[in-house]
Amino acid sequence: MTNFRAVLETLVGADVKFIVIGGVAAVAHGTARLTLDVDVVYARDRENIARLAQVLAPHAPYLRGAPPGLPFRFDERTIAHGLNFTLTTDLGSLDLLGEIVGGGNFEDLLPHAAELAVYGVRCLCLDLPALIRSKRAAGRPKDLEALAELEALLEEQQRGG
Repeated sequence: MTNFRAVLETLVGADVKFIVIGGVAAVAHGTARLTLDVDVVYARDRENIARLAQVLAPHAPYLRGAPPGLPFRFDERTIAHGLNFTLTTDLGSLDLLGEIVGGGNFEDLLPHAAELAVYGVRCLCLDLPALIRSKRAAGRPKDLEALAELEALLEEQQRGG
């Protein structure tokens, strides 16, 4: 089970630059859907990669779905040479994404992010229009199923509700 608050507190506490996307962003905007992991787009500059490696090291990051015992070292070199990581940690599941379809990288998404309280933690969260675009672009069945509710939330938000 993912401890959403602990994952976000860990990243915020280390000054990691990231934007919450996916199901957790949908929850922050009021959706009733459940999610099992935290999805974030992280900045790919050297300092941020170093902070990510350092703060997650004590939490045993490992590739989700990989066979046990597979040699995997989550460090600055691995992050710099990779892009998107679906991880299990002792805090729960965390997807670290260098870029997303329909949205781009951290810098591309920054103008479409706002600081919100997400599970009681203040952090950047993708706004509803960008979240809708990214889910539509991803095109996975679970993303497409979420669109109607997200669009209804956006309409309500635009009406000032």
